[in-house]
Amino acid sequence: MLAGYELSGHADPNAVEGQDIICAATSVLAINTLNSLEQLLKLMVITEGEEENDGYLYVTLEIKDLQRPEVQLLLASFELGIKEIAKNYPDYLKIVK
Repeated sequence: MLAGYELSGHADPNAVEGQDIICAATSVLAINTLNSLEQLLKLMVITEGEEENDGYLYVTLEIKDLQRPEVQLLLASFELGIKEIAKNYPDYLKIVK
């Protein structure tokens, strides 16, 4: 069961060309998943983030919500997207479990 996600180090304001598009793609996946959980499923999402500190974002939900199939689908979609980015751009994105 997926429980959420955590991002860090993806928002370097001095990113070189190529790295900036990875930051944007990663951010879109993360924020879209968060917004979908909150706005489409009307869930209370537990987040922690610091825009000023390299784009850190931590997202999880209450245990009862994690068991919902639609939550798992959204989290699996995020995981699929982030893995594809990492596979295609291994120099710029590393997944740590």
